Amino acid sequence: MHESILIYRNHRYLKWSAALIAVASAVYLFHSPVEKPNGGTWLGYTLGVIAAGIMVWLTWFGVRKRSYKPGTIKLEDWASAHVYLGLTLVVIATLHSGFQFGVNIHTVLYFLMLIVVVSGIMGLYFYLTCPRLIAQNRRGMTTETMLAQIADLDRDLRSQVMSLDDETAQAVSDAVQDTRIGGSLWRQLSGSDPDCPTTLARQKLETSTESTDQETRRQILSRLTKKEDLLTRLRRDIQLRSLLQVWLYVHVPFTLGSMAALFAHIVTVFYYW
Repeated sequence: MHESILIYRNHRYLKWSAALIAVASAVYLFHSPVEKPNGGTWLGYTLGVIAAGIMVWLTWFGVRKRSYKPGTIKLEDWASAHVYLGLTLVVIATLHSGFQFGVNIHTVLYFLMLIVVVSGIMGLYFYLTCPRLIAQNRRGMTTETMLAQIADLDRDLRSQVMSLDDETAQAVSDAVQDTRIGGSLWRQLSGSDPDCPTTLARQKLETSTESTDQETRRQILSRLTKKEDLLTRLRRDIQLRSLLQVWLYVHVPFTLGSMAALFAHIVTVFYYW
């Protein structure tokens, strides 16, 4: 059976992370520096080295998971540890700072790190929920299958549109010719199109009082309704897959930014303090 990375190996990495947080917190509570706790004490340096090591390791995971070469550590171990060490990093980095923040590169690094961790939590949520939702939404169909069914419905609608009155026929023709899937990023993320020509044509046909062969009207309405359902599924599919991609546009750039800030932080500490 598939084992979630959150419970992988009986919560091994959760236990390790909890132990690391407990030890660091206990030492911090009993630590009594001459001045206020800060990153310049022996404990501050120790926690800083640990935090920096965790940051570098977490960033390396992005390289490791894209490697096709088998490693000595399973990818599932990396992923599970990545989640829990990312959360641990917040605690370790906060204790390293001694809760001392200001307008400097050190605080910039801290908040960049927070953005990376929060975006990582969002990404974890998307990757745990979206694949299941995508499968439920598709109901065993592929994108190609749904597009092929829409093309078949459009072909049937073109052959029947001449039996309608001019106004309704134009609405159905617009549904065939002008319906779009995808569009802007916002449209993809919204998963809907409030001005969808297919929806407008279906509504027009339902409210039209023009005399038309009822069997033909019923067939056209059935095809429009089915097409509308397929479009809803496709737009939902695009929405879910877009969510899996969009978070990377936040997570990856801020990860690189935090690594640059980490380098600047280390240089500042060792060469200017």
